[in-house]
Amino acid sequence: MANHSEHLEKYIELKDIIVRSNGRTILNIPHAIIPAHQITACIGPNGAGKTTFLKLLDGLIQPDAGTVQYSFANKTALVLHHTPMIKASTRTNISLVRDVDSTIADHDVEEVMERVGLSTLANSPAHKLSAGERQKLCLGRAILQKPNLVLLDEPTANLDPQATEQVEDIIREFNHQGSDVIFSSHQLAQVQRLAQFIIFIDQGEIKEKGAVGPFFSNPQTSAAKRYLQREFISE
Repeated sequence: MANHSEHLEKYIELKDIIVRSNGRTILNIPHAIIPAHQITACIGPNGAGKTTFLKLLDGLIQPDAGTVQYSFANKTALVLHHTPMIKASTRTNISLVRDVDSTIADHDVEEVMERVGLSTLANSPAHKLSAGERQKLCLGRAILQKPNLVLLDEPTANLDPQATEQVEDIIREFNHQGSDVIFSSHQLAQVQRLAQFIIFIDQGEIKEKGAVGPFFSNPQTSAAKRYLQREFISE
């Protein structure tokens, strides 16, 4: 399988990964090579291990066994589904990343707020923002970190269609400006709009991965076939 990496410019290789929590195995990935030069979607049932997978790639959690290796000097930014806000302005909340990167200047913050459409809300209390506005704030923080890999956990969950479209535009912009993206989603229509590559996780295992088109038109595993059939019916 290692030969599959030879034609990839950027990739992440997972070997013998085990992640446990409270005595339960959350992830069990003997070997996987994940392309890291595009927008990749991580899909699967609730509780499959998608959020844990993103945290593992970010380094936020360490595996109980195994290794995660990058073929490139990675700088990741992780945006989780539920990100708390401090009781302060939008500007103050988006500026929190300056605590870990003092090179971020005031004009960088202003520029990013303009970029994600929050300039008019700069002085508004962040905890009173709408769900879509809060998500754009979190994406603004990620932009300020200048990552080359952005990891997003359900980036448009519970957002209205307009906010969803705006967040998807920001995700595309990440990719256009050289930051690759791996995001989790239950919205298969969104996955087809945004992603070029699919990782299907079920019961903590990567059951299938590959290009988006072939995955949806001809899934190779019974688990993926069941999942797609169930999700398309529910949509």
